[in-house]
Amino acid sequence: MPSLFAHAISALPLARAGGVREFRKLAAWSAFCAVLPDADVIAFNIGIPYESMWGHRGITHSFFFSALLAASITFTVFRKQPGRKLSIWLCLFLATASHALLDACTNGGLGVAFSAPFSDERFFFTHRPIQVSPIGAGAFFSEWGLRVLRSELVWVALPSLAVYLLVAQLRKAFPKGH
Repeated sequence: MPSLFAHAISALPLARAGGVREFRKLAAWSAFCAVLPDADVIAFNIGIPYESMWGHRGITHSFFFSALLAASITFTVFRKQPGRKLSIWLCLFLATASHALLDACTNGGLGVAFSAPFSDERFFFTHRPIQVSPIGAGAFFSEWGLRVLRSELVWVALPSLAVYLLVAQLRKAFPKGH
């Protein structure tokens, strides 16, 4: 998996594209959605095997979970955003789904259960340039962690920054209502 930093950073261009007045609020919730799927690592501590649908990169990494999480946040946290719910939901859905997509680009693990709970099959993309991050803070502060950060800078942070700046420029060039 990429680090929590990479997952959160990848959600910011989506929030900028969301087009709501409360950009900071949407950015914070998008980052939360992008990071939350890795809460499934608690499965290791309670004896659920990695390869289980309830294990790491299982149901919380599915598009089904992404849709449910996005809907629940959209209709609770952003309930007072008339006419913007679809774009907010889409932003939060893509932020959550981006987690699984990035994980499928890593060079480690057992794959991602995109289709859970309908299938427990796991997938990787053919091109897997992102260095898999260690699980746990202790292992992250090592040579392995530095390799992960270098990989994420090239494959996640710089592309996310470029997309963020492009979206910001497009929003400035084509303001709503013109």
